[in-house]
Amino acid sequence: MKVLVIGSGGREHAIAYALHKSEKVDEIHAIPGNPGIAQIGTCHEGSVEDLDGILKFVEDNNIDFTVIGPEVPLCMGLADLLEDHGHKVFGPRKEAANLEGSKAFSKDFMERHNIPTAAYKEVNSYDEAIHALSSFDYPVVVKADGLAAGKGVVICENEEEAKAALKNLMIDGALDGAGSKVVLEEYLTGFECSLLCFVDNDTIVPMVSAKDHKQIYDNNKGPNTGGMGTVSPNPFLPEGMDDIFKTEILDPFMQGLKEDHIDFRGVIFIGLMIENNQPKVLEFNVRFGDPETQVILLRLESDLFDIMYGVSTNTLKDVEVKWSDQQVTCLVLASGGYPASYPKGKVITGLDNVDEDIVVFHAGTAMKDDHIVTSGGRVLNICAMGKSLEETREKVYKAAEVIDFDGKYYRHDIGLH
Repeated sequence: MKVLVIGSGGREHAIAYALHKSEKVDEIHAIPGNPGIAQIGTCHEGSVEDLDGILKFVEDNNIDFTVIGPEVPLCMGLADLLEDHGHKVFGPRKEAANLEGSKAFSKDFMERHNIPTAAYKEVNSYDEAIHALSSFDYPVVVKADGLAAGKGVVICENEEEAKAALKNLMIDGALDGAGSKVVLEEYLTGFECSLLCFVDNDTIVPMVSAKDHKQIYDNNKGPNTGGMGTVSPNPFLPEGMDDIFKTEILDPFMQGLKEDHIDFRGVIFIGLMIENNQPKVLEFNVRFGDPETQVILLRLESDLFDIMYGVSTNTLKDVEVKWSDQQVTCLVLASGGYPASYPKGKVITGLDNVDEDIVVFHAGTAMKDDHIVTSGGRVLNICAMGKSLEETREKVYKAAEVIDFDGKYYRHDIGLH
């Protein structure tokens, strides 16, 4: 099989890495890929948003199976385009991708199908939003309706902050139109948890748990990022939550898809807030999380291609999905200044000097004058497996001292309370 991976980040490198292990996969291609993927496949220039260009590449190169990593091409309808031209693809179609593409759509879906979530109001103008604020206590959550690359959620401690956030989104157009419609939401307390599942139209299979660390500084301080590190399994998850997730979240989700006649084949990423063993859904994403994917797929013992093909063809129920019981830690090395502005083009050294049992996924790298250089805010994902969380933490932090680039930054408390 010739497999094409769409995307260029650490998530896509982790997907390509897992697919590369499959005996059924002969060639891996990526658009646009990154220097890490280039070590196990062939990268091709192109944009993830150039849907017609991707279709042409698939047809010109006889690609057998396409895996769509990021949310933007999914919400643009890349899966629809490829499938409608007779090509196999992993990733939900455009209507299903609305569960991530529109906060209002997903909240309405949850409310109609009795999936526990925060109380909310959908507002379509600044004046309407200001009036609706009186219905909420503080803090209140302001969410841009559209895709905002992780920057569309603002937690406002008081009315002044809420009005400023709403003006920024709805009047100033800070997120290029993603905030023209806004969802106001009750602020939930508890601890966050990520629940990722493989889904086809008949079957949902939860993956192993993972814990992400969103904020930039140690002790969960500072602004949110795309994620500064993950561990799997989630060490903070109470015993017995699997049955609660199934009853409260997964069964109603699948029933909702059926009742709404939504064709969903791909990954559903469910962001949860848990308090007193009661989960509430913060958000749906319609693709693998990043950097949750890196730790989850390293624990996968089954053939990822078999699972993805089963999802694509509605035969997931026939595929055995097995997981390792080992611990995995992922540490993100970031550019100094991230998540605000940061320099690019810094030469990365030490990648060949880490221990053999370390897996390094490229997240924001590029080639320049035969050197691997930084090209993103989150640059590298250092991952290690082991029998204990302590062992894996020790391995990744040792590797973090070996790999270097100007401005390198990372958290020191990944996996700790």
